[in-house]
Amino acid sequence: MLKIRVMPTMLYKDYSLVKGKGFDSWRRTGSLMQTVKVYNMREVDELVFVDIAATKENREPDYALIDDFADDCFMPLTVGGGVRTLDQVGRLLAVGADKVAINSAAVATPGLIGEIAQRYGAQCCVVSIDFRGTEVVTESGSKPTGRNVVAFAKECADRGAGEILLTSIERDGNFEGYDVETTRAVSEAVGIPVIASGGCGSYEHMERVLRDGKASAVAAASIFHFTEKTPLEAKKYLHSKGLAVRL
Repeated sequence: MLKIRVMPTMLYKDYSLVKGKGFDSWRRTGSLMQTVKVYNMREVDELVFVDIAATKENREPDYALIDDFADDCFMPLTVGGGVRTLDQVGRLLAVGADKVAINSAAVATPGLIGEIAQRYGAQCCVVSIDFRGTEVVTESGSKPTGRNVVAFAKECADRGAGEILLTSIERDGNFEGYDVETTRAVSEAVGIPVIASGGCGSYEHMERVLRDGKASAVAAASIFHFTEKTPLEAKKYLHSKGLAVRL
C-alpha cells in the first residue's frame, strides 16, 4: 500500500518565501534556507517549491538558487515555476529536483507532459492545476483558461503526468478546509495520485480530503507557517485515525 504523504509547500517571490490568501495579499514568511533546514528536522515526506513570479515575469527557474538549497534538502523535492521546455526540466533535475511541476505550460503546450514522461519518466512529471470554481486558471490565478478542471486533469493524466497537484484558489490561505468535492471528482477521473492543496486549517481537514476526497497526499503552507502545527504531528494524527503514513 502506498503511504499517504504530507507535503509542505514553499512559495517564493522577490527573494523570500511568501504566503497569501486567494493567491493575493502576499506576506513574507521567512528565509528559504532556514525553512528547508527546519523541515529536514520535522520528518517531512516531500517538499514542494514554487517560484510564483517566474512565469508572469517571463523568466526561467533560478537554477543556481535551487542548486544551493537542494544540497540541504534531505527529502524528495518538487520544483515548479517558469518551466516551459524539456531542457528546463532536465536542468532542474540536474541541480537537485526530484520532480518538476508544470502549470501554465501544461495548458499552453500540453505536449510537454508526454515529452517529460517519455524522457525522464512519469514519476518526474507533476502537473500543478490551480482552479477557481470549476475552471482552470494559470499565471498565479490571473489568467482564466475556459478549461474544466476535471476534464483537464484527465487529459493531463492521459498524456503521461505522474501526479496532479490540485489547488483551490478560492480556499487558498483561508484555513477552512480543502475543496473535497472537486478533489474527489478529479481523483475519480484520473488513475494517478492527486495531491490536495488549498485551505488546510487542521489535521481534521487533511483526514477528510484523504478519506472523502480520495486524495493520495496533502500539501499545505499556511498551517505550518502561521500555527504551531507540524508535518510530523499531522502524520501522527492521521496514523491515529487508521491512515497509512510513514512514521
